[in-house]
This record gives sequence, C-alpha cells and structure tokens, in this order.
Amino acid sequence: MKINEKNLCAFASSATPVDRDGWLDMRGEVGKSYQKRWCTLKGNLLFYFDKQGDKEPLGVIILEGCTIELTEEETYSFKIVFQCEGGRTYFFCTNNQASMEAWMKALACASYDYMKLMVAELQRQLNEAEAEAAADAAALVTITPPEEEPKVPPRGQRYNPFNRVPEGDAKVVQGSRHHKENLRPDLPRKKVPFRDIHTTYGRKILADRNEWRVKLLKQRSSEKPLIQL
Repeated sequence: MKINEKNLCAFASSATPVDRDGWLDMRGEVGKSYQKRWCTLKGNLLFYFDKQGDKEPLGVIILEGCTIELTEEETYSFKIVFQCEGGRTYFFCTNNQASMEAWMKALACASYDYMKLMVAELQRQLNEAEAEAAADAAALVTITPPEEEPKVPPRGQRYNPFNRVPEGDAKVVQGSRHHKENLRPDLPRKKVPFRDIHTTYGRKILADRNEWRVKLLKQRSSEKPLIQL
C-alpha cells in the first residue's frame, strides 16, 4: 500500500480529535532496548514522536490485521503483532497496570474491522428496539366504538323531555297507536275492513234495541187500564 508521507505528517499534527495519547516505552524486534516515545492514536493510526509537540512523527503503525497481546518480558508491557507474511511486532511498556489496560483496549478497538462489527451490532440492537417499540404500540391500541346517534322519535309522535322514564320501562300513552299494539302483544296484527266492523257492532246494537222494545211492551201491557166515567 502506498502511503503519502506528506499527508500523514499533516494529519498527525492537525487538530483532529485524539483517541488517546501519552508516553510509552517502545522497541522493535531487532533492538532490545526501549526508547521513550510520545504516542498519539487517531482512528486506526498510531503515530509516535521523539518529543511531545513535534510536527513530524518518527513513524506510524496502521492498526489493521493485527492483534494486541501481553508480553512476559517486562512488567506492564504488551505488543502489537501482525500475523501476515513479513509482518512485524512492536513492543510497548507502561509504568502501571491501569495505563497498560487502557492502551491495550484503545488499540484493540481502533481497527476498521472492529468498527464494522460494532456498527453491525448497534444496528441489530436498534432493529430489536424498534420492533419491541412497534409491538408495544400495537398492544396499546384500542378500538374506540363509534358514538351512538341520538334516538329520534317517530314522525307524528312527540315526547315530553321533562318526563324521564327509567331505562327498560316503556311509557305508553292511553289511546295511542302504541297502546293498542301493546294490549295483546301475543296476537298478530290483522287489518279489519270497516264493513266488517260496522256489521259486527251494528248487529249487536240491533239486538239490544229489539230487546229493549220487548221489555217496554211487556211493561205497558202489565199496567192496569184507567176506568172512564
């Protein structure tokens, strides 16, 4: 991979936010003595300088395809190992356990592959959270029954709004159509012609009239005749 040294130097000294920086004792595979270096981690690039504030770094390590491992040579030491063919190994040493663990964690999380895994995991968690939120929202939805329309009395029939009747009780006015219908609710309604009604009630009236005449004649015949002088 071709690296533009001028751009790297500009990026190393730019105002780009730093993920971690500090003094580390560093050495390569050939030399056995450690050199104090000012290290700056920006993204997946680890720059190391001779002194803090230098404009140009002594070198840069691209943290891709490598592993961060502990070493047994020095106390509080770790190494960056590139497993590929021709890969190098860089050794680092800190002055306490907390600093060593913080640097190892920062370097292990700096690679692009790690960031891809983290983004995929966060996307999965987001999808699960959205699915749960949608399920909870669906469970809270209730079907609201439509409002009942106000009951309108039949045409030609008027109710007094001040006469409130308890629910379940029907108030029927005497002589009204509803009153006649409720007299014998068990019988089917049948329309009777006026001629039949006239004939039925007319015969009864004639019979009563004849009976009255007979009684009147009997009463007159039983009376004693007056004597004429």
